[in-house]
Amino acid sequence: MEIGLDSDCDDTIREAFMAAIGQELLDEDSDEIVEAVLLWWRDDDGDLVDGLMDALGPLADNGIIWLLTPKAGRDGHLDPADIAEAAPTVGLQPTRTISASRSWQGTRLVPPRSPRR
Repeated sequence: MEIGLDSDCDDTIREAFMAAIGQELLDEDSDEIVEAVLLWWRDDDGDLVDGLMDALGPLADNGIIWLLTPKAGRDGHLDPADIAEAAPTVGLQPTRTISASRSWQGTRLVPPRSPRR
């Protein structure tokens, strides 16, 4: 599923994501349960906690969210501390951040692992 698609989004990232999952991306109006969400987020999109909660709605129990944000120096850049603060608030943890393209970085968010017994 893809949330937050706008004219500034990078088609190369979208195409790579579709190739990885082997199908087209569902739009945010879909009511299907998904294994992954591609969430495009900019600083002026509102409260990140609310955005992550919206992304969690259709997500399967062990699904992942790829949070895509503009890189530092780009319009809409989001401070990494904001991500680090928002993710645990909704029950997620960041596992890694990648350079997804020239303009976008991606942060992989997952539910915390259960302690082993």
